[in-house]
Amino acid sequence: MKKKWFCLFLAIGSIFLLNGCGKEKAKEEQEGMSDQIVELTVWGGEEDEELLQELFASFQSHYADQADFRITYQVQSESGCKDALLGDLEAGADVFAFADDQVAPLAAAGALDPIEDEEEIRAANLPASVEAASVGSTLYAYPLTADNGYFLYYNKAYFSEEEIQSLNQMVEIAAREGKFLTMDWSSAWYVYAFFGNTGLEVGLNEDGLTNYCTWNGTEGQIQGVDVAQGMLDIAASPGFLNCTDEGFLAGVKDGSVIAGISGVWNAVAVEEAWGGQFGAAKLPAYNCRGKQVQMASFSGCKLIGVNAYSEHPEWAARLAEWISNESGQMLRFEKRGQGPSNIRAAGSEGVQKSPAIKALLEQSEFSQLQRVGGKFWDPVSLFAGSMAQGNPSGVSLQEQLDRLVEGVTAR
Repeated sequence: MKKKWFCLFLAIGSIFLLNGCGKEKAKEEQEGMSDQIVELTVWGGEEDEELLQELFASFQSHYADQADFRITYQVQSESGCKDALLGDLEAGADVFAFADDQVAPLAAAGALDPIEDEEEIRAANLPASVEAASVGSTLYAYPLTADNGYFLYYNKAYFSEEEIQSLNQMVEIAAREGKFLTMDWSSAWYVYAFFGNTGLEVGLNEDGLTNYCTWNGTEGQIQGVDVAQGMLDIAASPGFLNCTDEGFLAGVKDGSVIAGISGVWNAVAVEEAWGGQFGAAKLPAYNCRGKQVQMASFSGCKLIGVNAYSEHPEWAARLAEWISNESGQMLRFEKRGQGPSNIRAAGSEGVQKSPAIKALLEQSEFSQLQRVGGKFWDPVSLFAGSMAQGNPSGVSLQEQLDRLVEGVTAR
């Protein structure tokens, strides 16, 4: 009998012991969730580091009770993001900023998964930015800005409202003042400005990879050689300077540059340098075959993507949404002067009063969503470099345009 009671006592004790262990294990697991370490790598432009670090801090504070976040920031230009990421997807950033023309190849390569909260993101952002972040009807990235275009910056102390309507007149004024108007002809992105409103075309074929291009056209009211000659005429002026965005900004700060073609990312710095003389407007017209041709522009958006190979996809998506939500975009506008894609942010009083955003909206009438394949960039830059130097080789303009088109349309 004593043996039976002893066995029963052991059995009951075991039950309580197991129950206690189970509760302790559950408690440990629950505590382990809040102590979870989440390591995320983010890629973005060098100029965005201070802004993004502020957003990382607010993100970490908001979710502090759910995980221990260790966010690493690495500089990677939006324009080169695709190539860097596709070089090794598994070693790439969890979250990254990139230009919208890269969304299709990134999605095709399996680098991006469709956005789960698609309807919410669609409803919160401007339709054009949603279209730019989509492939077909599927949303693959978070819209970040709706301002990836360019326009004219000018110092009001040197130019009147009438004078900024003509690029040729502006470079003459700059030359007379011993100053410069700048534009980056090493970038095919900007060079599109001369061809875009001439009837000469460039674009992406149905295969989504190769281009069509008629910039060497010999028929119509404006031919390819007319555009090339128009560029040579501008480059010949001592008031014109072919330089990068960095050179433009440096010249603004040291006083040597009084006008230039660039984007909203430089708005804050330019306004600080020029103060009350700060001006921004749509692009001017330029002389081409005896006509005034309104300069065109590529337009687009910056996007935030989440690596499909991220080890923490849910947290990466939350961080991407945090960076690109209304608050994040308003902070970006306040810190960097960049135009929001978020509808509520874009409609705010501060954004509506921005001269740079207003200029971009004026230029949008003459812009085209950037959709060209990878073979577009180098041939156009090579051609434009020759024009900027005054065609030192002496090769005929038609021959150079034929080479350009051959390179752009290569398969």
